[in-house]
Amino acid sequence: MNVSARSEGASPAVANSADRVYTSRRAARVLLVDAAGRVLLFQGFDPARPGHRYWFTPGGGLDPAETPADGAARELAEETGLRLDPAALGEAVFSDTTEFTFDANWYRQEQDFFLLRVQSWQVDTTGFNDIEQRSIADHRWWLPDELVASGERFYPPELPALLTRLGQSTAAGRDEAPC
Repeated sequence: MNVSARSEGASPAVANSADRVYTSRRAARVLLVDAAGRVLLFQGFDPARPGHRYWFTPGGGLDPAETPADGAARELAEETGLRLDPAALGEAVFSDTTEFTFDANWYRQEQDFFLLRVQSWQVDTTGFNDIEQRSIADHRWWLPDELVASGERFYPPELPALLTRLGQSTAAGRDEAPC
């Protein structure tokens, strides 16, 4: 498993500020990849900065006493309508720690990413909670090369390389989730 740390949404001078107060958070995210090798991403924005748009994977904060796989499966169901046994996610394929602002608050988030391959999936966002309804503008399936060429902001920044590495190392790996 790869691990990285980074700061998002702040200038380098601000990112090192000792005056910043962070809310610590654990999260789990899913790299949902279809048979064409495309990953599902949501386009969202910070309600405090609606012009600052970015793309990110399904997932979110863990509930108390929830395992990362349990949280990833719950978030996947809420955000895409895809329901599965958390065991189907296997082990996390990537972990990192990130710092970011959202709705005028600073967060330090430790997050695990799980890989799930599906033949295809029709995304159902009716399970979005209030903040997701207000801060997610779109969703789209992306090829790694499209992300690189797009000029769009996406997280994690190493996503295209991660997807390429995972595609090469798991091409003959885990079966697809039943959809």
